[in-house]
Amino acid sequence: MTTTQLPHPTERRVRVWFGEHVIADHISDPASAADYESAMRRRFVSLRVTNDPVAQPAADS
Repeated sequence: MTTTQLPHPTERRVRVWFGEHVIADHISDPASAADYESAMRRRFVSLRVTNDPVAQPAADS
């Protein structure tokens, strides 16, 4: 049996992009996500780094 953990509504997703390709993907609480984003911006100066809310799955009707 497989269980899937749904993301918490306040979690953030930080991604590092190389063109249209994601080369790093990190999901955590807002404070940790901000720290991770800051570290990735220092490490990958010329790449795009995004910090977005985690999309919630649609509720079944």
